[in-house]
Amino acid sequence: MRGNSTSTERTLGIVLVSASAAVFALTGVLTKSIHADPLTIICWRGFVGSILITLYVLWRRQRSGGRESLRLGWRGWLLAVEGALASIAFICAFKFTFVANVAIIYATAPLVTALLAFVLVRERFRPQTMIAATVSLCGVAIMVWSGFGTGNLFGDFLALLMTIGSALYMIMVRAFRQTPVVWAGAVSAFLLFVLGWFVTKPLAVSPRDIVLLVTFGASFALSSILWTEGARLIPAPEAGLLGSAEVPFAVLFAFLFLSEVPPATSMIGGAIVLCAVIAHAGRDWLTTRQQRAAIPI
Repeated sequence: MRGNSTSTERTLGIVLVSASAAVFALTGVLTKSIHADPLTIICWRGFVGSILITLYVLWRRQRSGGRESLRLGWRGWLLAVEGALASIAFICAFKFTFVANVAIIYATAPLVTALLAFVLVRERFRPQTMIAATVSLCGVAIMVWSGFGTGNLFGDFLALLMTIGSALYMIMVRAFRQTPVVWAGAVSAFLLFVLGWFVTKPLAVSPRDIVLLVTFGASFALSSILWTEGARLIPAPEAGLLGSAEVPFAVLFAFLFLSEVPPATSMIGGAIVLCAVIAHAGRDWLTTRQQRAAIPI
């Protein structure tokens, strides 16, 4: 019975994390489909997202009998502010470059995290991580180089900045283990709403954009919730491997809904990055499976 339960949980985890990747991949399409400026998009995304994630956090807290703390402390507020800054770079990046470029550059986040963790907290990384990071850097370099003189370079730079910000966020999440991370995400989204409310005119949007903005905020919350629930049920390497599916989803959605075809150099660089990321995550996944298989039942 326990074996069947574990298998069911693993299957559910795979479905939830894969669905999270697909929903998150809509970010580029929604951002480019909305005519409003980036800060207005950020404001609405933060407003809708913060409400839905807060409801989710309160629901989980009720299920646990109120045992989950909502106290952020300085660590939680640092997470919220840093996450908000990374989100600003993320949304703005889509307005200045191809969806594929942003998705592919962001796919290097786990590798950038490993390198930054070594530099900042002397957390050792494996040789395979260095190899994958070097190969990924070559792929990103090809994409960024192709952006010179095309107007896409600024967007690629924002995507790089967002990736570094996301890597720092992951490092802090690991360091601040007692911090309610999902609640910090809700607060981060609310900070984006407050920022957008005071520096832009969020109500000066068309009815069409309102529908898309609400959809965007809901998709952001949904992808966060799906990932949170799914990652609890499967090993971290497997979650990371499934999360890389966001790249092909993003490229496919951009082609289907925006008829956006990135230049050949972006496709070549993206293929290099994706191969490096999948190979790295795939090896971790295989190692985890072998270790689990070696444990007697």
